Amino acid sequence: MSPLEALVALNMLPRIGPVRVRRLLEAFGDPAAILKAPEELLKRVDGIGHETAGIIRAWQDHADPVAEIREAKERGISIMTQDDADYPAPLREAYDPPLLLYVWGKLEPRDRHAIGVVGSRRATHYGTQATRKLSYQLAQSGFTILSGLARGIDTAAHEAAIAANGRTIAVIGSGLAKLYPPENLALAEKTADGFGAVVSEFPLHTAPDKQTFPMRNRIVAAWSRALLVVECPAWSGSLITANLASEYGRPIFAVPGPIDKATSAGCHQLIRDGATLVADASHILDDLGELPFATNSNSSETNPSLSEQTNFSDLPEDEAKVLAVLDSSELAIDPIIQRCGLPAHEVTAILMKLEMRRLVRAFPGFRFARR
Repeated sequence: MSPLEALVALNMLPRIGPVRVRRLLEAFGDPAAILKAPEELLKRVDGIGHETAGIIRAWQDHADPVAEIREAKERGISIMTQDDADYPAPLREAYDPPLLLYVWGKLEPRDRHAIGVVGSRRATHYGTQATRKLSYQLAQSGFTILSGLARGIDTAAHEAAIAANGRTIAVIGSGLAKLYPPENLALAEKTADGFGAVVSEFPLHTAPDKQTFPMRNRIVAAWSRALLVVECPAWSGSLITANLASEYGRPIFAVPGPIDKATSAGCHQLIRDGATLVADASHILDDLGELPFATNSNSSETNPSLSEQTNFSDLPEDEAKVLAVLDSSELAIDPIIQRCGLPAHEVTAILMKLEMRRLVRAFPGFRFARR
């Protein structure tokens, strides 16, 4: 049995969980050795009682890892372990990182710059519009929008990231073969087809329940560089996600709402408790400081030029072309267009993006300089 097959089998067992599996791996070293271990040795591991040991000993009654891996491959889904280079680094540092990630789509290095966006499933028009505005701006600034594919705020966040031609990751509380909610299948397909990935820690045919959603929330909290709560009542799963993110040391941002509406009571409580009030994406960008497309400070030169400092490989080609034209001196829009050789309307749009990313500073008279 391969290590992947053994991990898939362990992940499919009921009532085991990532913390217990981690302890078992610390005790036995190899995942296949866990499945072969006698009951008495299993019970010596902290948290492994008679019932759990019995489940592990009878693992073949619960799991068919070969069939699971084969079906995932047929569906175009990759199964990622913590040893894989693409496994999100922030999750490895969590107390209970997912044993496996089922990934439909593709994870990229830039997804380490993820901002979680959460809120009510019963979003109001106000909440939906605020989510679209902020998620669009953040995606244009180079951040990956991370959410849960749920109805309401989650859906608006994913859709806005795609509209901005940005990146988005949907972490769901079910198996990928039981995608929930079903009406978001088209959104999930579009996400996986070039805009990011749909991710789950659960075996393919796991149905959603009251336990799977809190488990999903901890992934969003741990993966996110910061968490934005747009709209939620006083008792909400979004507040649980915010509390988890705070425990992980992630900054919390919240959008205020009408003071007489219960739909924003949770956000108001977060703000009273110290979350940063947000009315525009610039409030988040200013607080985070370093942005996804920032300058490269690894140059060995004593006084490196701006061209040497900028990591152009992180930028789309057209944006890198416009940024290369600029330096610290103000330059009018017409020479910028002439030097980079792109259409005027494209240059204008790119300059706006670069300004949002804090790479370009705008001056009166349509003049620009690199920061």
